[in-house]
Amino acid sequence: MLDKRAFYINGSWVEPEISNDFSVVDPSTEENCAVISLGSQADTDKAVKAARDAFESWMFTPKNDRLELIENILEEYQKRAEDMAKAISLEMGAPIEMARQQQVGTGLSHIKGFINVFKDFEFDQNLNDSTPNDKILYEPVGVCGLITPWNWPMNQVTLKAIPALAAGCTMILKPSEVAPLSSIVFSEIVHEAGCPAGVFNMVNGDGVGVGSQLSAHPDIDMISFTGSTRAGIAISKAAADTLKRVTLELGGKGANLIFADANEKAVKNGVLRVMNNSGQSCNAPTRMIVEKSMYEKAVSIAAEAANSVKVSSGHETGRHIGPVVSKVQFDKIQNLIDKGIEEGAKLVAGGPGRPEGLNRGYYVKPTVFADVTQDMTIYHEEIFVPVLSIMPFDSEDHAVELANDTNYGLTNYVQSEDDAKRNRVARRLRSGMVEMNGLPRSSGSPFGGYKQSGNGREGGIWGLEDFLEVKSVSGWSN
Repeated sequence: MLDKRAFYINGSWVEPEISNDFSVVDPSTEENCAVISLGSQADTDKAVKAARDAFESWMFTPKNDRLELIENILEEYQKRAEDMAKAISLEMGAPIEMARQQQVGTGLSHIKGFINVFKDFEFDQNLNDSTPNDKILYEPVGVCGLITPWNWPMNQVTLKAIPALAAGCTMILKPSEVAPLSSIVFSEIVHEAGCPAGVFNMVNGDGVGVGSQLSAHPDIDMISFTGSTRAGIAISKAAADTLKRVTLELGGKGANLIFADANEKAVKNGVLRVMNNSGQSCNAPTRMIVEKSMYEKAVSIAAEAANSVKVSSGHETGRHIGPVVSKVQFDKIQNLIDKGIEEGAKLVAGGPGRPEGLNRGYYVKPTVFADVTQDMTIYHEEIFVPVLSIMPFDSEDHAVELANDTNYGLTNYVQSEDDAKRNRVARRLRSGMVEMNGLPRSSGSPFGGYKQSGNGREGGIWGLEDFLEVKSVSGWSN
């Protein structure tokens, strides 16, 4: 079993101030694979002090030097790609090939994307052409607490740490205690890249401990959090006393609107999108809302597609989905599947229990419910699993009404060959992102949501600006 108790603070790996062991479980086997320590207030304070002491120096480090560090991180990240993939597969169950291509790949893409944005970004700008003595200065917000989830570890770590470094911020990363191994590898990468002491720090811990300590800490200027809406609310309340900036990327309950004129592969592709990463994506299109004239056909296609999805160990090669991350998640999923059946949804694929032949590990059957109604729990609650809910719509207005009938507003999806219709619908959907006809958003697009899906945006220039303050200066001498 791996011993990963140390924290990365002030440029060194240090032992916890107080021993508080926590076992990391391999979800493919249910066996302990590593031990970490959960940080105490003393550990948090030490990391915050290191970041605070390093801030002024890093803030005024020339742009080219900060760029060089990030380019070094990119180089080291590529060198350690296999180590990263193995860590992610071990800690949260992603199939190893998926971990290599998607999990590690998203982090790589974000680092490259921020390098491109950073190169072109001007931190000193004129207000406009007619006011040469009015300057707008973009400056780092300060010391940042970065709290990241277990489902897409490097996606979220790189979306926070890289723009924070570019902006001139210093930081403390608290990864999920459920999946901390990849962030330990990332901390090693940052160290090898030559990051100055105190600029980047990493302390393991849970939400009640280190997470709450960072949120309330008077020397933290900003919290960037990705996770559940419940936790995001708690963080916002804890941060309110110090009026620190809080950016939140929270849950989702995406609708996939499939019109009768959609591409013939739209339903199957929608099912596979839900099942990817074992359903553990906040932007998964877990509500499939289908035009009534093709509803029965869509249900049949969806059931067939779900039944074709193979489930197996994260350590096996090949195309399949792995387990969900933990027993807590597994039990929650089983309860919600049972709830769907109890409330009258029509089970057309999957269902309760583990897939056949998988008696150990947190494996879930790819599941499809049809005839889901708006009063059902599975319609509204973010399940975060490979479970799809299908329901019909009568008209374009009805489709939009159903899609917007949620407290979330992260990502919605539209499938239609009618260009004008797609554009109309996209404008009416209350979500931070809309993906149409299976076309993914380009690198550098902002990621974030409306309503209880959070605030702020990650990725591209918007992700950099989230870590910047805006200073207006008059009387500037040119």
